[in-house]
Amino acid sequence: MNKLNLTSGFLLLGFSDLHYNHVALFLTILVIYTLTWTANLLLISSIILSAHLHTPMYFFLGNLSVVDISFSTVTVPKLLSCILHGRAPISFLGCLLQMFFFLFLGTIESLLLAVMAIDRYLAICNPLRYTSLMNCKVLVMLTCTSWVAGALHSLLHTYVVSQLTYCEDRLIPHFFCDLTPLIKLSCSSTTLAELLIYTIGSMAVIIPFLFIIISYVLIGCTIVKMKTSSNRSKAFSSCSAHLMVIFLFYGTDISIYFRPPSDYSSQYDRIVSMAYTIITPMLNPFIYSLRNQDVKKALKKLIMQSFSQR
Repeated sequence: MNKLNLTSGFLLLGFSDLHYNHVALFLTILVIYTLTWTANLLLISSIILSAHLHTPMYFFLGNLSVVDISFSTVTVPKLLSCILHGRAPISFLGCLLQMFFFLFLGTIESLLLAVMAIDRYLAICNPLRYTSLMNCKVLVMLTCTSWVAGALHSLLHTYVVSQLTYCEDRLIPHFFCDLTPLIKLSCSSTTLAELLIYTIGSMAVIIPFLFIIISYVLIGCTIVKMKTSSNRSKAFSSCSAHLMVIFLFYGTDISIYFRPPSDYSSQYDRIVSMAYTIITPMLNPFIYSLRNQDVKKALKKLIMQSFSQR
């Protein structure tokens, strides 16, 4: 087999091998993508413009909304192209960039969810020290650390994959450039790339997930010890939306990347990938808005001000 000419790039299979209604799927994904942008921008605007939302929790939530918008934008336009044209071409550089930003934003979201869990732990378990512990300097440090760690983690995987040799077969059985399909497409040794997935890649998910579990175990113990039901209800309400988002993100992530290689199925990966690249970024702002009275009030005020200025 001849080495792939990097100028020719790859072809994304999309869902061209499956039978489905192209128009219905295209319109559905387009509506979801539009809702993702609209809902997250409204949430970001509410946080910025409402003084009572200038707290650590909403600061992290604003960052999460920025990540959600970017996360869906990395994959959805190419997916829409796949639906329209059957198979979408993508250059070698474009493929690497897409993979870099996909891993970059996914890692940031994982770290931000862990940081938000720690924030909830401090607010519920150490309320008297919360303000001093979660000061402006700490907020900036935690957020910057998440973004820098995400960039370094993604850069490592992208560099290793870029050094692989790709031969005549350039059809990627996915709707975006992901690690596993690219590694399986290579005709050179992929030992290092696979090792990084199961070590560094696993740590990027497992370590934040452990922080989340520990935080919520401690939160649960504190809630149980609360004397009044109103305090327990208020504490649980402040955590429930975050727990739903964690379930959506980690549930789909683990079901794809943490299973035996023998169970690999491109069709399964494509369908499940739609959940966390398209559905989850849209649902996150709705989950936080519907479960949070402060956010609902801020959104209502923002919308009323917008209409009153017309």
